[in-house]
Amino acid sequence: MTKKTIFLLSILSLFILINFNFVLLCNAADEGPISSEALDTSKPVTLDNPLGKTTTPEVLMGNIIQAILGIVGSIALVMVIYGGFIWMTAAGNQEKVTKGRDVLVWAAVGLFIIFSSYALVKFVFTGLGVS
Repeated sequence: MTKKTIFLLSILSLFILINFNFVLLCNAADEGPISSEALDTSKPVTLDNPLGKTTTPEVLMGNIIQAILGIVGSIALVMVIYGGFIWMTAAGNQEKVTKGRDVLVWAAVGLFIIFSSYALVKFVFTGLGVS
């Protein structure tokens, strides 16, 4: 693999890792210190559902779609930054300017598709009564 491919894959994996960590941090609950009730061995042990309180298939699919759209949005942001970088470092080279502009245009088209798909999914789930 070329250096460019390795660089792009490492940036992509960094954004995916940041996105998943952000989702985990937003969903984490602050439990506080362990109480004496938690150490009581006479009560049965219960585990919290890792998927959240509501685990209907509609809510689960909504969460999955939201996570995927977040990742794709992060990729589009990386492409906008990449296209701008190519354009700004072109130094008058018309071929690089064209390449940077094309990357920016296609990233904008991708963002439009991402926002449209989010709006469509939100509209369909609202119509189904799933918030």
